[in-house]
Amino acid sequence: MYQELEVWYPYYRLIEAGATVHLVGAEAGKSYLSKVGYPAVAHVSYDALTVSDYDGVIAPGGFAPDFIRRHAAATQFVHEMDKAGKLVAAICHGPWVLCSSRMLQGRKATSFFAIKDDVIHAGADWSDAEVVVDRNLVTSRKPDDLPAFCIACIDVLSKQ
Repeated sequence: MYQELEVWYPYYRLIEAGATVHLVGAEAGKSYLSKVGYPAVAHVSYDALTVSDYDGVIAPGGFAPDFIRRHAAATQFVHEMDKAGKLVAAICHGPWVLCSSRMLQGRKATSFFAIKDDVIHAGADWSDAEVVVDRNLVTSRKPDDLPAFCIACIDVLSKQ
C-alpha cells in the first residue's frame, strides 16, 4: 500500500547518483503492492538489516508506513540508523515510522498534514515546508516535494 512516486522516484534518483539501493520488507523476495497495484519486490527483510551495511534509510508514504512500524526490527533499525548519524528520511506518511522509532523528540520535521499531530506528539517541532533537514533527518510532505526531498537526501549522504 505504498505511494508509487515516493518509492520509485527516490529509488531511481539515488541509483542515478551512484548509490546501491535495496527495497526492504517483512519478507525478502515477497512482492508488495502499491496503492494502485504496482509491485515492488523486497530485496532484504527487516530482520536481516545491519546498520553497518547501510548509509541511509528512507520511509515512503502511502499506507505502507503503518504496516512497516508494526515490525520491531524495522523501527529498531531506523532508531539505530539515527543514533549512528546516518541518513534517516521520510516523506508524506513516512514519518509514522519515525514516530514509532522514537527519534523525533526535539527534532525539526514535516509530514503530510493529516499526521501532523502524530509527529508533534512524538516530540517534533513540525513545520509546513517542502523539505526539513535536521542534521541527518530529512522529511517532506507529499509527492510534489520529491525534487527537494531527493536533493536533500543526496546532500546528507554526500556529507557522511
